[in-house]
Amino acid sequence: AKENLLLELGITFQHGALFDSLKNWENIVFKVKNTKKLSKKDAGILALSIIKRLGLEPQILDLYPSEISGGMQKRVAIARAICGDPKILLFDEPTSGLDPVTGSLIDELIITAVKTVGGSAITITHDMASVCRIADKVILIDNKTISWSGTPKEMLKSKNSRIQEFIQSTNPKLFQ
Repeated sequence: AKENLLLELGITFQHGALFDSLKNWENIVFKVKNTKKLSKKDAGILALSIIKRLGLEPQILDLYPSEISGGMQKRVAIARAICGDPKILLFDEPTSGLDPVTGSLIDELIITAVKTVGGSAITITHDMASVCRIADKVILIDNKTISWSGTPKEMLKSKNSRIQEFIQSTNPKLFQ
């Protein structure tokens, strides 16, 4: 039962949380390989198929996380999250610490990942540009309370002072 629950949830963490001692392909299939008892060969084939589904370069598979950039580590973490086609994806600050170009690439990858698994996604972020690109619905949590919810378009038009303050402080160009 616990293993089935694990397979239904895919998570990326703010700082990647890849296993340094495992190659990227091993990181990608870690959860599925251990719960479904895949052979090394089948696990490698699965990792390659996921990388291809996301449009990533297969050369990264035989490298360790320390041998790739932070942005690429986030991509590997997304590949790991969708391995096994979970019903729910959780992205924790997926674009934090990235330049705007790489952040946009990660957003596109998230959109692709969600379409690939056909499930639902929850993204925790302070990146309002990212919110506008990837979200269907936005929920602002302030002091442990849901203080506002709506679509990204509604968010940008909102007269709610906390919404305006948050957007202005993170990305004033969104309000123009």
